Amino acid sequence: MKKLIISFVIVTAMLVCIVSAQETVSYTVVSGDSMWKIAEKYQVGVSEIISSNPGIKNPSMIYPGQKLIVPTMQGIKSLESQVVKLVNAERAKQGLQPLTENWQLSRVARYKSADMAAKNYFSHTSPTYGSPFRMMESFGIKYSSAGENIAYGQKTPQSVMTAWMNSPGHRSNIMSPSYTQIGVGYATNKGGTPYWTQMFIRPTR
Repeated sequence: MKKLIISFVIVTAMLVCIVSAQETVSYTVVSGDSMWKIAEKYQVGVSEIISSNPGIKNPSMIYPGQKLIVPTMQGIKSLESQVVKLVNAERAKQGLQPLTENWQLSRVARYKSADMAAKNYFSHTSPTYGSPFRMMESFGIKYSSAGENIAYGQKTPQSVMTAWMNSPGHRSNIMSPSYTQIGVGYATNKGGTPYWTQMFIRPTR
């Protein structure tokens, strides 16, 4: 049976729109490459690569020597990975197994944070993607149980983790033995207000 535990932290802030803070690299296509292989290499979505290369008319037709701009988002990913480390540190204190960071789930969580920042809402139900269940499924994430934490306003990974750990509902998700994988998504609005999403799953086999 699918299980979803959701909770949220409210920090007073005003939303305007999202600022996309992406870092990019120039990648030279080699023999045997595909958009998906490149996406896996840099742990980004194919759609993100396509949108960064508007001159490509047919994404399935790339050729050796072709130059592609690939968004790496290393600064954002670094913040997200810090949250994962803090989660696993808390779990270790209770003798729980660490959660594996799933980059595809982090991508979904990042889209959720970006959606909240861009559309001026704070809710587990997105006007764009629907419930966390539906959103994960629409991105191809398969799970037997899933959960989500959201927050906004906290400036650092440590401050958002402190807020979550001080909330019984969030702490329950973080410490749940039901989950084995985690994705963390970070985004900011035009005013620089941070939005955070944690997604937890136990993937189906």
